[in-house]
Amino acid sequence: MKRASTIMLRQQLFEEVKAIVEVEYGDELGLDEIAHRVASSRRQLQRAFAEIGHTTFREYLTAVRMDNAAQLLAESKLTVRDVANRVGYRQPAQFAKAFRRRHGEAPSEYRAQSLTLRRQGMTAAVVPQAA
Repeated sequence: MKRASTIMLRQQLFEEVKAIVEVEYGDELGLDEIAHRVASSRRQLQRAFAEIGHTTFREYLTAVRMDNAAQLLAESKLTVRDVANRVGYRQPAQFAKAFRRRHGEAPSEYRAQSLTLRRQGMTAAVVPQAA
């Protein structure tokens, strides 16, 4: 059984790193650099992510990046390459692979589906509903 102080420290570390990732997900972020910034060790951060977040730092970073990419694809006219760059990917092929793993389809397919749904939503809002 872990001591309460250890659990609290790991919770605090996890929250600090989450806050950094949510703001800086488009930058190159590595576990060693983040550990230095929050005055911790790589191993402590790995434990915090495993025990508190039930994930790894890399998996969490990728999830944040892919969720932000999905939002950009759905709501902007940026190219897939530009979206990839904005969320921290320099290689569009790596981005597409990670996106498909998270969202189940290619970025371009996701955008097309989002556009179709938005159009249907706009059409449904304009057409009066029968009482």
